[in-house]
Amino acid sequence: MAAAPAGRFAAGFRRTFEALDVPAYRILWWGTLFSFVGMQMQVVARGYLAFDLTRSNTALGGVMIAFGIPQLLLSLYGGAVADRLSKRNVIIFWQSMIALASALMAVAIFADVVAYWMLIVSGVATGASFSFIGPARQAFIGDLVPSNLMGNAIVLQQANMNGTRVVGPALAGTLIAIPLIGMGGVYTLTTIGFIFSVVTMFKLPPGRPRQSTSNLSAMQATREGISYVRQNRPVAILISMSFLVVALGFPYQGFLASITRDEFDRGAIGLGLLSSMTAVGALAATLAVATLTGHRHVWRMQAIAGIAFGLSLIAFGASPSFVTGLVIALAVGATASAFQSLNSALTMTITEPRYFGRVQALMGLSWSLFGIISLPLGIVADAIGIRSTLMFMGLASIISVLVLWFAGRLIDAEGEMKQRQALARTNVFERAPPPSPAVDDTPQPAGAAGPTSR
Repeated sequence: MAAAPAGRFAAGFRRTFEALDVPAYRILWWGTLFSFVGMQMQVVARGYLAFDLTRSNTALGGVMIAFGIPQLLLSLYGGAVADRLSKRNVIIFWQSMIALASALMAVAIFADVVAYWMLIVSGVATGASFSFIGPARQAFIGDLVPSNLMGNAIVLQQANMNGTRVVGPALAGTLIAIPLIGMGGVYTLTTIGFIFSVVTMFKLPPGRPRQSTSNLSAMQATREGISYVRQNRPVAILISMSFLVVALGFPYQGFLASITRDEFDRGAIGLGLLSSMTAVGALAATLAVATLTGHRHVWRMQAIAGIAFGLSLIAFGASPSFVTGLVIALAVGATASAFQSLNSALTMTITEPRYFGRVQALMGLSWSLFGIISLPLGIVADAIGIRSTLMFMGLASIISVLVLWFAGRLIDAEGEMKQRQALARTNVFERAPPPSPAVDDTPQPAGAAGPTSR
């Protein structure tokens, strides 16, 4: 009797992590893990250092806007580059730039010459690098896994990030509080993680562009990508929804240092705990939705998750104590991740493979606005208080999802999405190559049938 539940559990567990059976994707996943650990540690370290140097929410917003402006200016170009050049080489180059910026910050801290403007410069360098890394990494997934695993692979990548959000903030907060390590040690460790990520990328195939895209100039490729999204209404609705929710609601992450110190009267360890609780909720939610990317109601699920995120953010702003804030932070992280994971997976599974990089770049623009809007939100927080600002952000997220949800209903975007998914499955079946006794050592692009054998 006990064997049947155990068997079902094992089958469900395997479905959750199915994309990791592909060797090349598994290498990308592990390399990304070390990069994400470094970035999550730096999110806490950067915010804590900026607030420690200035004691200002506006300064926190300034650090985030330094990260956001380069992404706003370069993301579309980065998407075109991802669809035209070797994705592996793009990741290697720009990940190396992030490692260099991190190393220079570590040197400045150990030399006791660190200043606020250095955080701004480092933010600009990191934001510019991510304008290229983000689209290339997501598009690379389409080269490494078969199309039937695309949604699962994207959600597992999201789980990767959320898992590091559990470890990274808590680790950074703890290490900052240890005098022998401190802020300089945190930046040193993140540099090592970035370097390791670069090394793992050399084990992957180049990720060559498709011929139809590589013949276009970067500007032509960018225009073609924008035109594609305008004509694909479900993709346009999904990107717009992600754009507004991420830009208006997700900046709460950058203000955790403020609410921890000013409202809850806690230090670096308290900040690490609060950040980790949002990450625990995010990781749990991501794993929970990993098998739902092909569900027939996934369109509605991602919209409901977006509304739930707004409600939890309002509750977080009203939380009366640190303990209550920790509990609500769990819900904030879970609902934010459920929305982002389902939205991203759904967008990429209905996108044609040759547009992966450019569609991902358009989605990445929301993260640039995340940084840019953080500055006026910081000014608002200094004027009316961080609690009221968080509640306003939650309400704005709810309104955005509802407006776009009803807009999608008016144009039957969900019905069109299902038609495109059915057509994509038919095309994949028709293009499936005959069986071959030889082992193909080249990863298949998304749209090919069967797992890769690399």
